[in-house]
Amino acid sequence: MPRSTEIRTKSLKSKTRRTILKAGGTLLVSVLTPMPALASQILAVRVWPSDDYTRVTLENDSNLKVTHFIVKNPERLVVDIEGIDLNSTLKDLVAKIQPNDPYIKQVRVGQNRPSVVRLVFDLKDEIKPQVFTLEPVGEYKYRFVIDLYPANPPDPIAALIQKGNWPKDQQTEIKPPLADAKPDTKSAAPAQDDDPQVAKARPQDDTKLQLTRMITIALDPGHGGEDPGAIGSRGNREKDVVLSIAKRLKKKIEEQPNMRVMLTRDADFFVPLGMRVQKARKVQADLFISIHADAFVQPTARGSSVFALSEKGASSTAARWLANKENAADMIGGVNIKTHDKQLASVLLDLSTTAQINDSLRIGNAVLREIGGINKLHKGAVEQAGFAVLKAPDIPSILIETAFISNPEEEAKLTDNSYQDDMADAIMTGIKKYFSKNPPLAKNKLT
Repeated sequence: MPRSTEIRTKSLKSKTRRTILKAGGTLLVSVLTPMPALASQILAVRVWPSDDYTRVTLENDSNLKVTHFIVKNPERLVVDIEGIDLNSTLKDLVAKIQPNDPYIKQVRVGQNRPSVVRLVFDLKDEIKPQVFTLEPVGEYKYRFVIDLYPANPPDPIAALIQKGNWPKDQQTEIKPPLADAKPDTKSAAPAQDDDPQVAKARPQDDTKLQLTRMITIALDPGHGGEDPGAIGSRGNREKDVVLSIAKRLKKKIEEQPNMRVMLTRDADFFVPLGMRVQKARKVQADLFISIHADAFVQPTARGSSVFALSEKGASSTAARWLANKENAADMIGGVNIKTHDKQLASVLLDLSTTAQINDSLRIGNAVLREIGGINKLHKGAVEQAGFAVLKAPDIPSILIETAFISNPEEEAKLTDNSYQDDMADAIMTGIKKYFSKNPPLAKNKLT
């Protein structure tokens, strides 16, 4: 190779190396130089008002850093969210506060300082806030939750009586003797050696034994709020269907002369499973009925079912699958883990008794027979599984699957007014038949 050619070749190689080194240096600099941080995005805002509490949910694409504090006179809750900029979705929160919200007058939203948005909730009353974050689950991404609970919650029994509008004379009732019944002169007349005062007391005691009390029934429409439950092919949501059926049943129960009823939720908001049980126990319920309209993996699944609690295990694979699915509702609906542990410790311990389960099976069979008259039964007997919502140790408890919303034909039934009313009638008949054979025991305090 001539020397001039060799020099040109070396020069080209040198230039190539310098170009590669320069490019590599540029790449190295670009890797080491931090990119400007992207602000988190608020994807959706939702507000769930109820008498129990109001929930505000901010759904976002990352885990937010949040601080909050209470300001007195007037009552305000201030929430600072770091790492976000004010966007149109967050501004929509202002319009989502309804005038009839029990706890929030209004909310103000603004950019407090760069990358920090401040929410100021003007409150109607003193509240105890619970502020927490939920990890992504199901269709949801990260959710930042603000639960506004009243500082002084109402007495549940007083609220139950007030909502029911029962006259005072219906709270306790003396059953008069039958008109055509002949008095038992033998038992009524005192023995020769009886004290007259003792004999007088005996008829009074007999009258007291005829005292009856109100039967309290807790109705639990499944899901609600952040948890829609199962969704049919036409877009109907389980939480809406079961609330409608529960309200129809509530009205029928209130028409009975010796019954009153409490709904664990009477609107579209979420109630944790443990709280549903706790509500029933606080009103000293004689019966707990959880109402559902679930989905199965196959759209051909159909029929109505009734479930009771099991101490040993599920009665079928499908029952176990369904119980696991229902028990996951707290994850979807959104439970504050800090308070949830306490609820589990006080309410959802497995304190179920054989007597409670036996009573649950009795009422379950009575209801199953009746609903079998209006819809095909998925199973001909009451099934059992470890449903968390059925774990009140002192209350007979059943879960009713009114139909499968995942089945197009049954979805149409579930949204039909006539079917909903027939279902409520059938459950009501089952309840009455059960209590006619199994009257509730007297309680220490009549309410």
